[in-house]
Amino acid sequence: MGIFKRMKQIVLADIHDVLDKAEDPISMVGQYLREMEEQLARAQKAFSDQLFLEKKYEMLVEETQAIIEKRVRQANLAVDRNQDEIAKLALQEKIVQEQKLASYKQQQETIQAQTANLSEKVKELKDKYEELKLKQQELIARANTAKAVKAIQTTIHSFSTDNAMRGFARMEDRILALEAEAKASQAFAAHRQPSVNTLFQPEVELQLEQLKAAKA
Repeated sequence: MGIFKRMKQIVLADIHDVLDKAEDPISMVGQYLREMEEQLARAQKAFSDQLFLEKKYEMLVEETQAIIEKRVRQANLAVDRNQDEIAKLALQEKIVQEQKLASYKQQQETIQAQTANLSEKVKELKDKYEELKLKQQELIARANTAKAVKAIQTTIHSFSTDNAMRGFARMEDRILALEAEAKASQAFAAHRQPSVNTLFQPEVELQLEQLKAAKA
C-alpha cells in the first residue's frame, strides 16, 4: 500500500468511532499512534525529497534561461561581425534551450503542485496525530479514575458494617467500665476520713490536752 493512500486512510478515518468499538481503547490508541509516527516519518522524508526536487528544477530553469540569454548575445554579436553561420548555430542552440525551458517549467509547475498537496497532507496527519495524543491522555485519565472508583467500591463492599458496629460497641462498653471505675475511686477517696493510729492514741491524747491547756 502506497504511503499517500495509507496517509489518506488514517487522516480520514473516524478514530472516535473505532475507539468506541474497541475492547481496549488505550491499547488501540497506542497502536494508532505508533503507526502514525511511522507514517509521519515517511511523509516528512517524502516531503523533504519533494522539496529537493522542486529546488533542482528551479535551478534548471534558471540555468536554461541563462543559456538562452547567452546564445542571444552570441547571435547578435555574430550578426554584427557578419558571421551568419555562427549566428545560426547560436540561434539553433537558443531554440533547443527554449524547448527545454518550456518542458522544465511545465514539470516545475507539476512538482510545485505535488509539493503543496503533500505539505497539506503532512499537516493533516500531524493534526490528527496531536488529536490522538490528546485522546490517549484523556482515556488514560478516565481509566485511572475508573480504577480508583472501583477500588474504593470494592473496599466499601468488603467492609462489614455489622462487625464494625459490634467492635465499636465492645470498645464503648470497656470505656464505660473504665469511667465507672474512675468515678468510684474518686468517690471512695472523697468519703474516706483519716483516723489516728491506736498505737499513738495515748500520746496523741496527752499532747492534745497539753495544747489546749497552753491556749487556755
